[in-house]
Order: sequence, then structure tokens, then C-alpha cells
Amino acid sequence: MKTTVIIPNFNGKEYLKNCLLSLLRCEPSDFKIIVVDNGSTDGSAMLLEEEFPQVESILLKENTGFAAAVNRGLEKTKTPYALLLNNDTTVESDFVSNMEKALERDNRCFSVSAKMLMMQEPSLLDGAGDLYCALGWAFALGKGKPADKYYGVPARIFSGCGGAVIYRMDVMQETGFFDENHFAYLEDVDIGYRARLLGYKNYYEPSAVCYHAGSGFSGSRYNEFKISLSSRNSIYLVLKNMPLLQILFNLPFLFAGFFVKFVFFAVKGYGNTYCKGLLNGFNLYFSKEGRGHKVPFKMKNLPHYIAIEWELLVNVIRRFCG
Repeated sequence: MKTTVIIPNFNGKEYLKNCLLSLLRCEPSDFKIIVVDNGSTDGSAMLLEEEFPQVESILLKENTGFAAAVNRGLEKTKTPYALLLNNDTTVESDFVSNMEKALERDNRCFSVSAKMLMMQEPSLLDGAGDLYCALGWAFALGKGKPADKYYGVPARIFSGCGGAVIYRMDVMQETGFFDENHFAYLEDVDIGYRARLLGYKNYYEPSAVCYHAGSGFSGSRYNEFKISLSSRNSIYLVLKNMPLLQILFNLPFLFAGFFVKFVFFAVKGYGNTYCKGLLNGFNLYFSKEGRGHKVPFKMKNLPHYIAIEWELLVNVIRRFCG
């Protein structure tokens, strides 16, 4: 057994059943499934007990956030690989095996991100992994583009998307688990960033296909909770992973990026929410807990910092022209 599939769940009963059924149809089936329930009140725990006794359940008393739930699953993982999967996804029957094969092509590979299709419109991509740019923006590669025309071959990406991604556990011992300060949003970019600083790689694999409901069904692409956390974490992500000189070098880009985001959300009526989130990001980083997660600069990793900086600049162009 190579892989443990970890599914964080919070009041996702309406999606969770189909997600698990699709996984149980995968061949070969020699992988373990753990569902970490974040204090759901919709009967998710009963569903797991009555219909999926073969699935290991970790039942938390309250909603601890995506990052913490994943970490509880990682703590129980004894296999070489851990595969994270959103509860509102379904997968093709060769999904797990194709993720494993992709991870094994390069021994410097930390993670592999799946080909995510929009469940409500599967001809369109939901994402082909994540990119990060000097504007301080993370974005899903290929989102909304025709799946049969774009991103049909494996490719290097900045980080894997936490909705459907497989990780090497031995590398995770070097990077550390997910930073629970994030609670939710950008925690997957953060852990991919930390792996990149150590010289590891992240890939996208088009043969591993899953279908994602996401905001297309929930209608919650923009809301105060998400905007507040995302803006907070965007500042925290920069401060904890970049050394001071790199922050100063990128300052014009970062200022422009955060200003554009402010204008965007202000037009939608969320300007104050976005600004408060940014302020909370500074407060989080300068807190005792936040400073404890600062990635220390090491001279031996300088080539990786330079390579990442070049990628951040190129990805500004890819954000608008890719």
C-alpha cells in the first residue's frame, strides 16, 4: 500500500457519499481512506458509520479549519504518499494509480496536482495546479478553459491544489505539515512554496482526472469569510516565506497587486473586509505564533530563491496572457 487518501469534511454530506463511492471504484484499490470530519452537524458522521465502515473516520468536536483537519489525517498516515481530496469531488477509476505513477517519475517531486474539471460543466477545467506570482496572487492554472484544448500534457507548476493533490510524506518531514495558522485558503500554496525553497518540484498530471463541484454549485465564490481569510493569508504567505531583501525587491509588484484586489473587492462591496484581512495578516505574522512559522533563509538555498523569484515574475505575465 502506497497511498492514504485524506478527505477533510465539514457539513459536506450531500457530496461526501459520491466522493467515497467514486474512490471505492478505483482500480487497483490498495489504498487507505481517512475522512477527517470537522464537527459536522449534517449527519456526516452517521453516513460514515452506517454506509462506509471500511473508511477510517476521525471525528473532531469542532471546525478546526482545513489545514488542521488535514494535519490530523497526516498524523495517521503510515504510507509513503498522502493524497488530499476535497469532499465535493468525484474521481475517475484510474485516478489514484495515475497520481502515484506521476509522483514516481521524478524523485525530486514533492507533489502532483490532478486535472480538475468543473462538475457542472466537465468540458471546462476547474484547475491544472496552482501558480503564484510577484503580485502576491495565487491562481488556478487553466480555470474556465476548454479541457480538450489546454493543459493536456504533464507540466511543472508552482504548487499543487489542495483539492486534489498527492504528496511525498518523506519530503513533508522536511517541510513540516500544513501551517494551521492559515485555517483555510493558501495553505496548499504555502506548503508547495516551502518545498520549492528546499529544491523540490511540483507537477500537474492530466491523466489523473477528477470532477469538482466547488462554488459552481454552492454559489459562494465571494463572501466575507473567504475574502477575509484569503487576504489575511496572502500577506502572511509573503512575510513568512520571503526574506526581507526579496520582499523589498517585490514591493512595487505587491503594492500593485494588493491595490488592484482592493479595487476589485471594493466594487463588489467587500473593500473593508479585504483591508481588514490584510491588517490581520500583518498581525498574524508579527504574533508569537506567526513568527514561529517564518522560513529561515539559508545561503545553500539561494539558487532556489533566485529560481522562484524568476518564476514569480514570469507568472505575472502568465496571469494575464496565459
